[in-house]
Amino acid sequence: MLKAYFKKGLTEAGCDEAGRGCLAGAVYAAAVILPPDYQNERLNDSKKLTEKQRYALREEIERDALAWAVGVVSAAEIDQINILNASILAMHRALSGLKVKPEWVIVDGNRFKPYLDIPYTTIVKGDGKYLSIAAASVLAKTYRDDYMNALDKEFPAYGWAKNKGYPTRVHREAIRRYGATPYHRMTYNLTGEDPQLSLF
Repeated sequence: MLKAYFKKGLTEAGCDEAGRGCLAGAVYAAAVILPPDYQNERLNDSKKLTEKQRYALREEIERDALAWAVGVVSAAEIDQINILNASILAMHRALSGLKVKPEWVIVDGNRFKPYLDIPYTTIVKGDGKYLSIAAASVLAKTYRDDYMNALDKEFPAYGWAKNKGYPTRVHREAIRRYGATPYHRMTYNLTGEDPQLSLF
């Protein structure tokens, strides 16, 4: 069972992102404030859940949370400010969307930048330790999947409904064959052949 809070007695928001390692599409982040001492034995790091479990949990999270919001940073913005800054910006945008102002923020990973005057803690593998971060991981992942499924209808050759923009063999072969789309991150090593570009 994941922990209900990092700082007991404070209104705490958990944050996580999805899509950082993708070649195409926006990066998504979510912020979630759960009720005090919230419990949900099914809730876990989104990567450890099936697609069906994630979408079922999304309904529960949105119903049970005191507040939740999703933030998005486009591929063009990622190319301008790099993926680390874009991931943090997406989390800031999610926090800005909350209807309740948190007193503390806990963030999956080890990098973050101050948001307003709210204290924060970064937690490596936090999505497998704290319920609010796990909830944020589920929302970020499912809303990004919805977005990539929609883009797949516009550009079906790249297999985005399956690979969600990640660097699979099918995705990279489609880039070599058809070129990049407006949704590709042009600062990334799209075909895997240019050592001067991002490793992704």
